[in-house]
Amino acid sequence: MSPLSTLFRRIGAAILLGSLLVLAGCHLGGTKSLPLTAAQKAKFGVTVQAYKDGQFLLDGAVLSAVDLGSHFAYLKDQGRLPKRVLLESSDDSKIRKLHLQYMARLQIDYGFQVYYDDRGALTLISPSGTKARALQDYHKRTAAPEAPVQDHMGGSGY
Repeated sequence: MSPLSTLFRRIGAAILLGSLLVLAGCHLGGTKSLPLTAAQKAKFGVTVQAYKDGQFLLDGAVLSAVDLGSHFAYLKDQGRLPKRVLLESSDDSKIRKLHLQYMARLQIDYGFQVYYDDRGALTLISPSGTKARALQDYHKRTAAPEAPVQDHMGGSGY
């Protein structure tokens, strides 16, 4: 064999090995993430679920952001404020930007850490990266009142 053909074989093998490594590197993290386990959830003092219109579910009760803040104020007064809070999506709603902004505000106000389930990976909410929103109470939209019936006959009733 000539030295030239040996060189081409070595280069071909190196290219094959390099492309296998590149393909293996592209595939890392491509597996589907598993949902949070009970052991992972046990590390959090409180689990809150996101609900419709920027509201939250806590122990089955629907709370506005202000009400949730009041709950954490009560826990702080009782000396039972959690160090870590988990925000999950509920059956009715996924975690939206509004939920993250409210939780960032609560994180600033009460000093606990808030993690949320981002497609199977736990992510810490950064108050500086997420624009913290002032807490607002939930007001259900009401329908516009109907216009009163007007009497165009002069009011005489005839």
